[in-house]
Amino acid sequence: MRIYHFSEEPYPDAWAPELPTLRIVLPSQMCDPLKANAYYHRYLDEWQLADELGFDIMVNEHHSTATSLTASANVILSILARITKRARLLVLGVPVANRPDPIRVAEEMAMIDVISGGRLELGMIKGVPYEIAPANSNPVGLMERYWEAHDLIVKALATHDGPFNFEGKYFHHRSVNIWPRAFQKPHPPIWGSTSTPANARELGLRGMVVGSFMGGVVETLKLHKAYAQGWRESGRGDAVPTSQFGYLAICATASTREEGRRRANAIADYIRTNAQVSEPYTKPPGYLGVEQTIRSLRSPNPRAFRTLFTPSGRPVELTTASVDDFIECGVAFCGSPDDVYEQICAFVDAIGGFGNLMLMGQGGRLGHADTEDSLRLFARDVMPRLKEREARTRLVAA
Repeated sequence: MRIYHFSEEPYPDAWAPELPTLRIVLPSQMCDPLKANAYYHRYLDEWQLADELGFDIMVNEHHSTATSLTASANVILSILARITKRARLLVLGVPVANRPDPIRVAEEMAMIDVISGGRLELGMIKGVPYEIAPANSNPVGLMERYWEAHDLIVKALATHDGPFNFEGKYFHHRSVNIWPRAFQKPHPPIWGSTSTPANARELGLRGMVVGSFMGGVVETLKLHKAYAQGWRESGRGDAVPTSQFGYLAICATASTREEGRRRANAIADYIRTNAQVSEPYTKPPGYLGVEQTIRSLRSPNPRAFRTLFTPSGRPVELTTASVDDFIECGVAFCGSPDDVYEQICAFVDAIGGFGNLMLMGQGGRLGHADTEDSLRLFARDVMPRLKEREARTRLVAA
């Protein structure tokens, strides 16, 4: 199992519960560049520590928001490619349907892969609805545009015998011949993310690694089942390697159960602020597919960020959930090292296993000292036990 440390790089100084939104229309005058400078260096220090402790690293990007300072994942990845030594560098991901030039994405990713010595993992995503406007993008046909951009980027990374031309519905290139070529052959591992079974099946058909974000046991089981269906339909065999599955959850480890839960509650402010989006930007027409639109219309609270279900069937709205709710759903692993280990093992067993665990070890209002202490405790008291358990499971399977 690969274990990734993830941070949204928040700017919590501009957060306030009375604000109607923290995204898109929040004036940038509320961002102090001196504080932002300190935050950037702090988060880079935490990622560098994660590398030294044996974690891999995950980054993403968001736009026009105080919830994330990463306006360009590529900039952060370039720095990490230079200052880290061993960690895999996963971007999950790049909203390629919102980018006017997929070839520029391919070029920059090839550079990062070379600088890092072949440690890049490339995740391409649809992107969140409220960032359609700042991207000056069209929500109609977004998934069709996404797949066309995806196919062009993968072909550009994998083609090494001279220029080719590309004539698609959305993108047109007369001469594609990126330099440098990627370090990994034929290209870095390709990831996608989803919260719907239909998209999970498509990822399985294409053999991409699938990442699911805080879906809990119930939702993740549905996604894995749909992915496996696509995998089998593609002719890759009946058994899906666990390395094809990734899961993101909040994680906070401390010397005591109470302190670990306090840290998780501080990180969870990230989830709570997701509801603070200006109404016109929440669901642009055409963004949601049929399945998601029906679910949204049937929701008793259409403004809710996300409603999950516990294994017993109890609904949980994430923006108002307690730490107990997060633990029961499988959205957070927190407490003492023993608590965290047992919660992760229970989740792995419940969904049938996965090979990539992405841990939001920093987020919300969690401070620097708490973040570093949590990373060190997990690396010392949890990570080795997970590796040993995985090794034992392989021996039994063999």
